[in-house]
Amino acid sequence: MIGFWRKRLPTRGGQHGFTLIELMIVVAIIGILAAIAIALYANSQQRARIAKAQADARTLVSAISMYSATFGTLPTQLADLTAANTITGVSGGPFMKSVPASPAGWTAYSYASNPCGAFTVTASGDSTTVSSP
Repeated sequence: MIGFWRKRLPTRGGQHGFTLIELMIVVAIIGILAAIAIALYANSQQRARIAKAQADARTLVSAISMYSATFGTLPTQLADLTAANTITGVSGGPFMKSVPASPAGWTAYSYASNPCGAFTVTASGDSTTVSSP
């Protein structure tokens, strides 16, 4: 078995090494593997940004719900969640330390409410729009 590995093919002039075609094949294989890896990495980054936006939207919805339960009204803006407030004699807050930053390349989180008590928190990016509730 050891003799098999030590056995060499005859070479010209006693030179040993790889041929140009062998080196080109290795470079091509490495290039293909790198292209696949980069595509998978970019896709996982996009999925992570979408997941972050969804989690942040759920967190904002939870804080808005706590604000509404405490004061009996919806906040006028997201910044109202980060400060202690007193409304009609009721004190409460802050409900969040800070409004989370949207993922890179995404629009900032927007908040809209209507007089009926319904509200939405939205952000968009990566060809996706996240909206809660």
